[in-house]
Amino acid sequence: MAKMRALVTGAAAGLARGIATSLAQSGDFERVAMTYRTTSPEATLDAIRAAGATGSAHRIDFLEDEAAIGAGLARAVAQDGPFDVLVHGVGPMSIARFERATMDDYREMFDGNVRSAVLAARAVLPAMRERGFGRLIFFGMNGSSVTRPAKGFALHLAAKSALVAFARTLAVEEGARGITVNAIEPGDIRDKELTREQARARPAANPRGRPGSWEDVADAVRFLIDPRSDFITGSVLSVTGGLQGAAEPRER
Repeated sequence: MAKMRALVTGAAAGLARGIATSLAQSGDFERVAMTYRTTSPEATLDAIRAAGATGSAHRIDFLEDEAAIGAGLARAVAQDGPFDVLVHGVGPMSIARFERATMDDYREMFDGNVRSAVLAARAVLPAMRERGFGRLIFFGMNGSSVTRPAKGFALHLAAKSALVAFARTLAVEEGARGITVNAIEPGDIRDKELTREQARARPAANPRGRPGSWEDVADAVRFLIDPRSDFITGSVLSVTGGLQGAAEPRER
């Protein structure tokens, strides 16, 4: 195949920054576009360009009103698309027992995790359908695919479980068009700047015995978006080091 184009949302920092950089480093992409909210996108763009791909950034706040988000995504598609790959890294987290949670927390969790994914998918899918190829990646929480409960995560887990249900249903609806849709459930990856080599030198409370790194997640993304992975869709891939439940949160 010709080199692809990817849109990675929320890639100014965290795991999404590492994923965007990894896609550029793979040599499979001519362009890696990204969205950002407040953090400067320049570090990610520099890494994308240093890897030999074209980088571009679009400021989109996925907590704004639907019309503003839709317009921003439409501009990204028009300027940098059509996209072969969507990696939806946007997804705010709220850690609070339900008795302390507010309706603002509720709106942030569902707008930031579920509505944002719906709008991003709406923006990229028409061109994917026309071309007969597409890869969509969304992110759940460890255990969200089976609604595994965890103290302090009532609203966050509910939103992530809804997101995984959306992704798996979308996989059923779009599969015949050559479009795969999968979800990744990262484990307790607290230091999102760690490389795999650095992570191997540190202990962690999971069966593997080391913390996860952005490279572990990025490799999972690259596996799922590979054109040869066209028989893998509607799947949820855990990247947790074997962790079966949520780590004890720092609640508010």
